[in-house]
Amino acid sequence: MKTIDFSTYSSIKIGSLIDVKIINKIQNYSDYIIIGGANNILLSPNPPKLAMLGKNFDFIEKEDDYLHIGAATPSGKILSYAKKHNLANFELMQKLPGTLGGMVKMNAGLKEWEILNHLVAVKTENGWIKKEDIEYGYRFANIKGTIFEAKFKTSRGFDFKLLEMFKKLRDNQPNFPSAGSCFKNPEKNYAGKLLDEVGLKGFKIGSMAFSDSHANFLINLGNGTFDEAITIIGEAKKRVFEKFNIMLELEIKILGH
Repeated sequence: MKTIDFSTYSSIKIGSLIDVKIINKIQNYSDYIIIGGANNILLSPNPPKLAMLGKNFDFIEKEDDYLHIGAATPSGKILSYAKKHNLANFELMQKLPGTLGGMVKMNAGLKEWEILNHLVAVKTENGWIKKEDIEYGYRFANIKGTIFEAKFKTSRGFDFKLLEMFKKLRDNQPNFPSAGSCFKNPEKNYAGKLLDEVGLKGFKIGSMAFSDSHANFLINLGNGTFDEAITIIGEAKKRVFEKFNIMLELEIKILGH
């Protein structure tokens, strides 16, 4: 066990001291929620049982034309490896926070560039699962069990222009603690645009607000609380549904609510 202060560890800086189980061997952990880097997590004052992968799952190994990456490996480490070894298709990890397991689980990315684009398979407690056997799409991958490792097809040619594009896109994101995009984009629409059109850009409740530069970023202005976050999320869903008859779906994961 490790005691983690979520008010500093989570990207949105909300939470308290919580005991988290450290996992260093492959087995069934279905009683636990795996938190990874806690970059898209909003933790309630009554959290479920939490666990995180230990150092045994922080690795990068090349095998022929494939890369095996442990699910606890941080995005920055993967990006540095790809840059050093001139490997394409990992540029999207520029300024993308978190560890590989969480990124695969939510099929993280930007626009048409997604982590699952070049995935071959993932390893869980049930063995290897091929990509073609995984149901996935925009910001989700339906993978049963805990992700311990992922396998990617490699190709040569790290793209520095693509790297710069991702950097610029992410530099435009608000510079406050947040859990990234609050809501998924509805089909043929944009959550940020809908939130802006119902007057929520810059809208505040206590110390939680929708950014005045990007309406779909729920930000913590200093001492934001879980209750304030839940209230402002509820207000957003209500306003958008009343005006557009669209039920926004959360991209942030709320644990224990």
